[in-house]
Amino acid sequence: MESKISVDKRLAESFIQLVLKMPIEKITIKDITDGAGVIRPTFYNHFQDKYDLLEWIVKHELLEPLTLTLHRGHLEDGLVLIFTNALKMKEFCIRAARMEGQNSFESIVRNCIWETLYTYISARCEGRSLSHAWMTPEIVAEYYAQSLTFVVMTWIRKDMIVSPEEMATIYQYIIHRSMDDMLHEML
Repeated sequence: MESKISVDKRLAESFIQLVLKMPIEKITIKDITDGAGVIRPTFYNHFQDKYDLLEWIVKHELLEPLTLTLHRGHLEDGLVLIFTNALKMKEFCIRAARMEGQNSFESIVRNCIWETLYTYISARCEGRSLSHAWMTPEIVAEYYAQSLTFVVMTWIRKDMIVSPEEMATIYQYIIHRSMDDMLHEML
């Protein structure tokens, strides 16, 4: 019997190939299952819809390295891997970034980044009292998910011409400085 991960990967690869040919909105479940060589009910045993599959791709193909490197204390390495993975899937990311609305690529990326950061921050804060009651792990994760999503999506929309290493350095630079520091350094 074929493993769940194997089927997930086949469905993901089929979807990625279809995105390279047509807008996501026009892709049907039948298109995806035909490309993966499985029947329609198999798709629904693995995913709710094509947006759930897109979320799986974002989590497993783009963000998984961030999860691993965060727990080792190597944020910059994780950032480089996110940008590197996105660059390997450049055409897919550029086409997916065009998708807007309720299930936009941007909102899926933001939610996946938030989930990754929230899990990490919650674990780091466990058993500690917060210095400011308002700054919960949820809010801190949301703040950094918003900023990282903005940087990633802007980079994708500007055709990914800056290297992954430089993008990681840029993001690290921004998050380690106050707005006042940034203004003084820019002028």
